[in-house]
Amino acid sequence: MRFLCLGYYSPTAYDALSDEERQALGERCREHDERFFGTGAVVNVASLKHPLGAHIRPGPTGQTITDGPFAEAKEVVGSYFMIEADGLEQAVEIARLHPAARIGWELGFSMEVRPVETVWVEDGVYVGPEREG
Repeated sequence: MRFLCLGYYSPTAYDALSDEERQALGERCREHDERFFGTGAVVNVASLKHPLGAHIRPGPTGQTITDGPFAEAKEVVGSYFMIEADGLEQAVEIARLHPAARIGWELGFSMEVRPVETVWVEDGVYVGPEREG
């Protein structure tokens, strides 16, 4: 079973870091990354470009598009990864190894683990449920 994990952070706290502090944060992450990737359960991982993006919301008169990827929140999604696990308990144990679940509380780091219900497209090919007509 696949699980989508979302890593959150506070853009305000991150922006306040100096270049040296960001580099030190990266060094702190390395040890945790090695254990995390060493599980063999990690399907893919990506960091999201800070702070670019757009937020699209449908409405009765059409779509509203605003700058920033953020819903109304202090913490925003800064990374995601997909893991393969037998169930939620195992997925949580694996996700707990990721740096955003172990360090960086002062930067608003946190992790959300969600089971994936249906995979619709994989490697550009539709693999979801059969479509009618």
